[in-house]
Amino acid sequence: MADLDDDDLIPAPAPDALPAYARTRDPIPLLVKVKAEGMRLDHYLQVFFKDLSRSSLQNAILSGNVTCNGKPTKASYKVRNDDQLVVQLPAPVNDVIVPEDIPIEVLYEDEVLAVVNKPPNMVVHPARGNWTGTLVNALAFHFGDQLSKENGNFRLGIVHRLDRDTSGAILIAKADGIHNKLSQQFEKRTVFKEYVAIAQGEFERDSDYIEASLMQHPRDREKQCVAADPNHPDAKPAMSYYEVLEKFRGYTLVKVQPKTGRTHQIRVHLLHIGHPVLADKAYTGRSEFRKSDIVPGILPATADDEVYLSRQSLHAFRLRFRHPVKDNWLEVEAPLPADMRAALEGLREHRPYR
Repeated sequence: MADLDDDDLIPAPAPDALPAYARTRDPIPLLVKVKAEGMRLDHYLQVFFKDLSRSSLQNAILSGNVTCNGKPTKASYKVRNDDQLVVQLPAPVNDVIVPEDIPIEVLYEDEVLAVVNKPPNMVVHPARGNWTGTLVNALAFHFGDQLSKENGNFRLGIVHRLDRDTSGAILIAKADGIHNKLSQQFEKRTVFKEYVAIAQGEFERDSDYIEASLMQHPRDREKQCVAADPNHPDAKPAMSYYEVLEKFRGYTLVKVQPKTGRTHQIRVHLLHIGHPVLADKAYTGRSEFRKSDIVPGILPATADDEVYLSRQSLHAFRLRFRHPVKDNWLEVEAPLPADMRAALEGLREHRPYR
């Protein structure tokens, strides 16, 4: 439960899930009594905020909305007698999800869960600046009221998330109890995840582990970086395993299995070893991968040029997890999207491995 900034965990509590006492910007003071001494902070708060999920409370703590004796703390902190807690949860911005008839590809579905293939350039759930056109809007249309509300209306059914420009398999829960069981698998690292990426450069090894602790970038809060000091208090251990699938001159198709789930882990790890994900604007400054990048003589942005990719070339290819009811292993694959297929076809034609 210490990995609260996990890329798979919902990053913030849903305002619409808050009960009446939390629908305020006024701080809520709590004084710890001796009988609660030794409880984890998130467990202690759940005694008072019964309508909130533990993940929502953990994220409230992580975001600094809960202080202990005037200072931010951790969800794992063991409360002590006479600790003075102050809880300030955000007021809701909007609690209505508008169902939208947005096409989605359902890869697997049964009575309790579904796996869908999220397209690139789609935000997973509504948030500031993206109230419509999200995956949740699409899910609300296609599944109606058959979606878990464990994380509130803004995140109907969403067990984990993918970045906006990352495509691929994402798991959806249809009931709160099912949602909790699936979330536990992610938190315990028992879900097998496999991604496919097209990366810059030719890998020296056909397979290897990347072990490098990650932390928030010191100058850009939207980015992560490899921690220079793995013992830094903000550094979080991270490990990825990669295997080369196909080689090209100057480029590589690689599959990556993250053993941890840090924010932007695959993107930062591949960058760290000198092989950044193609068209990853945040980490490379390049937002496109074009035909002119690999074919000599073609001028950029001309009639002969072709944009293969206009987003990071990262795809969540495979999910394997235990079915929360049947207890059998379930494996689901999401086929590569059209833009990554086009990029690979261009590389095979113009940059075959020598």
